[in-house]
Amino acid sequence: MHPAAFTPIQWLLCAAVALCAGMAKTGFGGMGTVALVLMALVMPARESTGALLTILVTADIYAVMAFRRHANWHVVLSLLPPALLGIIVGWILMPHVPDGLFRPLLGGITLALIGLLFLQRAMPRLSDAVSSRPMLGWTAGSLGGVTTMLANAAGPIMAIYLLACRLPKMELVGTSAWFFFVVNLSKIPFSTSLGLIDHESLFLTVILAPLVILGAASGKWLLTRINQPLFEALLIAFSVLAAIRLL
Repeated sequence: MHPAAFTPIQWLLCAAVALCAGMAKTGFGGMGTVALVLMALVMPARESTGALLTILVTADIYAVMAFRRHANWHVVLSLLPPALLGIIVGWILMPHVPDGLFRPLLGGITLALIGLLFLQRAMPRLSDAVSSRPMLGWTAGSLGGVTTMLANAAGPIMAIYLLACRLPKMELVGTSAWFFFVVNLSKIPFSTSLGLIDHESLFLTVILAPLVILGAASGKWLLTRINQPLFEALLIAFSVLAAIRLL
């Protein structure tokens, strides 16, 4: 459907998508799943992934500019290879995997990671295990790559993994910003080849870009006014809600 044919309700939903996408890139990752759900109300679910991707890239550009000095590059570089491999797997699977099978699986994986996070909090020595075992990073990165290619839904998985790495608030946001900037740019040719990105989705992104920036700026302002425990609690709560919605 061309954006010119959207109803006022659809435009309101698109505006909410843009604001949520912006906030998702400046520390409130669960908003990304809200954006995913709302976009799927505007257009068919599979088509909505391409439209949302270009909106997310717009937010990514703001995020890497705002948090460019806060990334933990060791974590970013360790996650990118498995994530890029996961993107290729997701690209191959996307035409064949039904939403009815994938969405509950993603929700279950996210809830399992949240359970591991609480176990890690109860047993602090697990922090060193999470950050020092490469296979755990490869698991999170590859799952993130597959899920972001299939549904732009890697936010909860990566948020829980980065929290388990015990990154400080600003470092977590900066690391996530650079990771998703590279990953989302890498997805564009794959999504284009599947017919999910076209001139209509790009037109919609241009129209919504100011609201994306407004959402990102609002998220950045709020992030600096929330302490670390509250920030982590909100991130976990958003992730739980997102996982339940997927289930």
